[in-house]
Amino acid sequence: MRQAPLSIATALLLATAGSQASGTDSIVQAWPTRQPQRDAALEARVEAALKTLSLRQKVGQIVQPEIRAITPAEVREYAIGTVLNGGGGWPGDDRAASPAQWKALSEQFQAAALQATPGIPLIWGTDAVHGHNNVRGATLFPHNIGLGATRNADLVRDIGRATARAVRASGLHWTFAPTLAVVQDVRWGRTYESFGSDPALVRQLGRAAVEGLQDGLKDGRGVLATAKHYVADGGTRRGIDQGVAQATPTELAQVHGAGYLGALDAGVLTVMASFSSWTDTAAYVEHGKMHGNPTLLTGVLKERLAFDGLVVSDWDGVGQVPGCKNEDCPAAINAGIDVVMVPFHWKAFFDNTVRAVEQGRIPTARLDDAVRRILRVKFSMAIPSAVPATVEALQAPALARRAVRESLVLLKHKPGLLPLKRTARVLVVGAAADSMAQQAGGWSVSWQARDASNADFPQGTTLLVALRQRLGDAQVTFDVDGSRHDPARFDAVVAVIGEAPYAEGEGDIRVTENLRHSKRYPQDLAVLHKVAGRGAPVITLLYSGRPLYVNDLLNRSDAFVAAWLPGTEGAGLVDALVAPDAGNTWPGFTGRLSFPWPSSACQFSVHATQPQWPVGGGLSGKETRAVILPLPDPADPQPLCPL
Repeated sequence: MRQAPLSIATALLLATAGSQASGTDSIVQAWPTRQPQRDAALEARVEAALKTLSLRQKVGQIVQPEIRAITPAEVREYAIGTVLNGGGGWPGDDRAASPAQWKALSEQFQAAALQATPGIPLIWGTDAVHGHNNVRGATLFPHNIGLGATRNADLVRDIGRATARAVRASGLHWTFAPTLAVVQDVRWGRTYESFGSDPALVRQLGRAAVEGLQDGLKDGRGVLATAKHYVADGGTRRGIDQGVAQATPTELAQVHGAGYLGALDAGVLTVMASFSSWTDTAAYVEHGKMHGNPTLLTGVLKERLAFDGLVVSDWDGVGQVPGCKNEDCPAAINAGIDVVMVPFHWKAFFDNTVRAVEQGRIPTARLDDAVRRILRVKFSMAIPSAVPATVEALQAPALARRAVRESLVLLKHKPGLLPLKRTARVLVVGAAADSMAQQAGGWSVSWQARDASNADFPQGTTLLVALRQRLGDAQVTFDVDGSRHDPARFDAVVAVIGEAPYAEGEGDIRVTENLRHSKRYPQDLAVLHKVAGRGAPVITLLYSGRPLYVNDLLNRSDAFVAAWLPGTEGAGLVDALVAPDAGNTWPGFTGRLSFPWPSSACQFSVHATQPQWPVGGGLSGKETRAVILPLPDPADPQPLCPL
């Protein structure tokens, strides 16, 4: 298939891109062609609005400050067109702010924006990546790794709708989700933001997520979705966050680009550029930072794929482009970035960008194209919210409970052990059993979520609380480290272990470390040592943002569940562990692995030839015979993994 001709603007950009221009044709042609679909009335409205704007007002449209660094008065003064709140950014710096407080601040920003640019509203973006996770009281769903295990596109679509409702209830319009990474190395600290290692699954569920989020966009119910992080954020060498993805153009398009094709099919209106870089392993060309790559941002995304929406940078991502600073980066805008997320340096960025346009370092045509795309997005949605600013609008507990139940993957099972009887006496061990922070993972109330406490999740139910609600307080005993009670006095032990919460960067497993969970969390192995083989079967649940090497933990468990990061609805966990009410059927375990499970501590790649369990692995819990034999048990000390 012949490549569609490049526009004059794109040709000029590519001509100045140095080594990036090498092999441009093969890079662009690796992607399928798409035809633009434009609404004549919408385009006329966009052009009419664009003509009313001065240079400073146009620049104001492309600058995105963080709410802690700007006031409504400054929105009016600089004609700012969009704001965001980062993880841990709340109205009045109050982490307990109510939906009404969020909405009140949104309305103040909106009024100021409309005074500066009549008829052109402001949009507010947030990282609502597993529910409206920045707002206290909102239901949090399983992270994407768990949703990938459900393989249920209808469920993902419904979660998108529920998330949109919660975001709209707080007066916001835009979520930076879904992540469409096809992870290649599970050391990456954002693995849990991915639906899986299969490009086809990521495409299917990514499309469903966008459809759910943007459903009702024109009547004030839906929100703008964001396909991120374009492109190959999950393909970096050694899983290093913001690192270098090494791939051929074909691999870039067919593996890492799969989710974006699904999102475009769903009509996604915004795309976020990746912090990462790309090296073309076919031509041996280093293309550098994605934020400065005109071939991929403009030549592929905007022209080959006919994406008419806006491209937003990541948090200060433009500052990583060679020759740029956080507060000054014509190169990123010229490459194709339309909205620049410059949270705290926005005033200097504003002034520098105005100056760059005046000096011709940013062509007026490029600025107009960026503003045109922003206006097209804004005019494609209803800004006033159709959702009341209530706590109830933030919540969808039944949907989340179902998602938790369907996401669980049973890796080991002793016939007849599950489900537990409604009369069972249970000993619960492991600090994670009563930790909402570990149950929800990163991006929960705050960014890394390590400062989160159970009080931050008043709507949430830990596994311990849910188990007591189901069996009765008298039937459930909690012993954090398993040292104070004799397991033989109970019908079963439920051990809940897992990773501490983390988000990007801090969640990476470094090259000097390995995937053995007990090496990083020896207390989890210690608690199983205390209860295993002491007269009661042990059911272990693992909270994690990636598959891990856990043979020593599996060998000390009679049943073992990969519970991922399930969110706020602990009742969904109990639904899988305990028999239902009379007359109802126990569903068993329906979740199946969306990543291969490692058979060694150094098996990081999703392409390992002999994983412990392949993609699609998992048991139902209804098997009549044991199918998991004791596995090789690691011995300390662990050798370093080869580089």
